[in-house]
Amino acid sequence: MTAFLVSTAVIFVAELGDKSQLMAMTFATRFRMRQVLLGITLATALVHLVSVGIGAAIGDHLPTRAIAITAGLAFLFFAAWTLRGDTLNDDEATAAGRSTRTAVVAVFIAFFLAELGDKTMLATITLATQHGWFGTWLGSTLGMVVADALAIGVGVLLGKHLPERLIRYGAAAAFAVFGIALVLEGLR
Repeated sequence: MTAFLVSTAVIFVAELGDKSQLMAMTFATRFRMRQVLLGITLATALVHLVSVGIGAAIGDHLPTRAIAITAGLAFLFFAAWTLRGDTLNDDEATAAGRSTRTAVVAVFIAFFLAELGDKTMLATITLATQHGWFGTWLGSTLGMVVADALAIGVGVLLGKHLPERLIRYGAAAAFAVFGIALVLEGLR
């Protein structure tokens, strides 16, 4: 249960202000919300399953202190990455809006490719080194889907008037707190 709750919270925060949220908003302008969420869920579940597999394999071969310190440093890196921010360029927005595939397949492919090597994938790998793979997989998938659903809902309600700077700073601060806590835990 701890793995589930921690990974849900961490990945939810990681996804705030991410390019994936911008993609979700773009797809939501063309397809029904249910189709977009299904595509996001399927892609996220697959990417995060691979991520927890990698994290579980790494976690079995590293000492606990090293894992905690490395995870803390990774979260501090995620904080800096979040502050830098993501943008959806014109080509990505056009591709998201013009897909000729079915909605679910288009969203699945776009999200699967976008998440490979993204900070949420790296965060999921990091979490899987600390917690059980199954709870981490379910929690990280849920955290990302809920964050993207929120982005779709907020995007529909508020259009282009999202407080992106506030979201980015809040997510970066949360990552920094997680990172510092993990480093301190590893140094004890």
